[in-house]
Amino acid sequence: MNPSVKFLTEDKGSVKLAFDNDSGCLLLGVGHSPIQKKAETCRSIVHSMEIKVCVTGAAGDLGDSDKVGHLKSLPHAETRLRLFEADIYDPCEFKPEIEGCQFVIHMATPLQHQPQNSQFKDTTEAAVAGVKSIVVSCIASGTLDESSWTSPGATPLVFGTDLLKAYASSKVASEKELLRYGNEIEIASLVLGLVGGATLLSCIPGSVKVLISQTTKNEYWYNTLRFLEELLGKVPILHIEDVCDAHIFCMEKPSMNGRFLCASAYLSSAEIANLYLMIFHDIGILFEFVEKLEREIVWGSTKLKEAGFEYKYDVKTILEESINLGHKFGELKTPPSPV
Repeated sequence: MNPSVKFLTEDKGSVKLAFDNDSGCLLLGVGHSPIQKKAETCRSIVHSMEIKVCVTGAAGDLGDSDKVGHLKSLPHAETRLRLFEADIYDPCEFKPEIEGCQFVIHMATPLQHQPQNSQFKDTTEAAVAGVKSIVVSCIASGTLDESSWTSPGATPLVFGTDLLKAYASSKVASEKELLRYGNEIEIASLVLGLVGGATLLSCIPGSVKVLISQTTKNEYWYNTLRFLEELLGKVPILHIEDVCDAHIFCMEKPSMNGRFLCASAYLSSAEIANLYLMIFHDIGILFEFVEKLEREIVWGSTKLKEAGFEYKYDVKTILEESINLGHKFGELKTPPSPV
């Protein structure tokens, strides 16, 4: 079996490819939840495995200094990091960048689709076409693939906007398309929860805005939190560093095949609110941002742990760092005081 290609989907139209041309050091982002792994850790893995990595959806806009400045400032980025711009609506643009890579981590997916300006009728059709083209390039290059998706379910989604529903649907359809190639290429699918924790970015990630929405009283982001709960039963969450480590863990394994839920905790929105009130004594959460559902749902998956992966960050740390990040970037007006 050839080395792997990793596959996830989470970004908008114009996509950035980031991989280390010299040593293959991995620098990446996952749509609503940016990922940047410490350069020293990346180099140690790369040197031992002699790999080259291609990442799609690492920032979304090469010209946005908020998105790429931190990547360019990392140690040795001037010689070990190459940035490429490609369009998910023209997935053939990815082919020359994938060639020669042992791993392809695919994060990009169409989000704000405009059918009048596209050959594709909707977000789902565009996402499936992109996945198909990229996985075919991976097969031709002798690499491996990894994917993430979330089932939209069959019940009505009260909190789901057209954008959120289209996004969830496109993720399901694109991974199903990807998994059709399971006999030709090794597929490792990391299904990520809602990502919190500190960031290297110069702005607050959208995933953290969702996670702290009850404390910021932001109805838009709170509805997204409730959509996740409505879609999945509970909200799976994890720390950004555990996301990074999970990707590297999958690449280090001689063979990693199948779907793996990546989340260290599974909480209802009411449980998240209660934890904030327990951790920070001066945080106020309005009644309308706490909706206790009269149902008991048991959530969990041990498949990734059984493969040998260990989560390093607990719920308290994830929520504390997310709140501190919210204050740093002005989402919270006053600094919270831990109990």
